[in-house]
Amino acid sequence: MIKVSDSITLEDWEITESFHRASGPGGQNVNKVSTAVELRFEAARSPNLPPYVKNRLRTLAGRKWTKDGALIITAEKHRSQAMNRELAMEKLVALILKATERPKHRIKTRPTLASKRRRLEGKKQRSQIKSLRGKISE
Repeated sequence: MIKVSDSITLEDWEITESFHRASGPGGQNVNKVSTAVELRFEAARSPNLPPYVKNRLRTLAGRKWTKDGALIITAEKHRSQAMNRELAMEKLVALILKATERPKHRIKTRPTLASKRRRLEGKKQRSQIKSLRGKISE
């Protein structure tokens, strides 16, 4: 059981791990030992996540979200399997915590009259500079 926040805990059945050989540098170790971790979290079936967190998690995850509603996180930064497992869990917890934060409501504001004037003045100056670049007619 993993505690994400005060209200959210993840059960062991929701998370499955698989191990494979990591890519990249590492010498002979990379060819022999399965240190890379692929963590699969069944987010859509999770009873502990509120619906709004699931929706936000889906948008934050992007390509990591599968069609059947699972979140796949990989970690192959370290040379040891234990450190990669820990890193994958940290990534999952961070992503879920980010999904729990409600986005700030944006209040529409109108541009001030002075800012409109400054913008138009800048456009006039730029237009004048560009018009002076043209060919000179006699």
